[in-house]
Amino acid sequence: MGQIKVTKAPIEGLFVIEPTVHGDSRGYFMETYNQNDMHEAGLDMVFVQDNQSMSTKGVLRGLHFQKQYPQGKLVRVIKGTVFDVAVDLRKDSATYGKWFGVELSEENKKQFYISEGFAHGFLVLSDTAEFCYKVTDFYHPGDEGGLAWNDPEIGIKWPEVEGTYDGTCAAGDYHLSDGTPLNLSDKDQKWLGLKDTFSF
Repeated sequence: MGQIKVTKAPIEGLFVIEPTVHGDSRGYFMETYNQNDMHEAGLDMVFVQDNQSMSTKGVLRGLHFQKQYPQGKLVRVIKGTVFDVAVDLRKDSATYGKWFGVELSEENKKQFYISEGFAHGFLVLSDTAEFCYKVTDFYHPGDEGGLAWNDPEIGIKWPEVEGTYDGTCAAGDYHLSDGTPLNLSDKDQKWLGLKDTFSF
């Protein structure tokens, strides 16, 4: 009997994954990855690297992608809560430029699989968050691209974010509903929107 439930998201190539959690008074056990269950769901990717990061509340990382060496990512949160987002960058896709987001937390234990050809980012909603992900290709320095987190053409509805789009990625005019400033790296504040990044 499979221990992992795989559900297709509204955009092809995105999957929400829910493990079966076996718990009692001592704690819990779960399988976070099972190749057989994944294959049964039509996912035959091979992972080559595991990554982990820690971020504080209000940190927004993204929207990132690799240009020549795209990565599939299986992401999950082991502490805290994030809102995780993927944007379809496959130029021949019927959902090009569309986004899908899902809340990942240590409580719901959901995972999110993002196939190659998507930009990815997440916003930390808890005091801190520890974020783990498996990738299907190695990181290649110099190959990274990005999109503006607040590109109005994409129109991501980031939860709890308040502020007015002013034509840039700058985080200074944005904050969470409790007043926590939005916190982006210098690099992530300089990405351009979809139309300025891609021209087919």
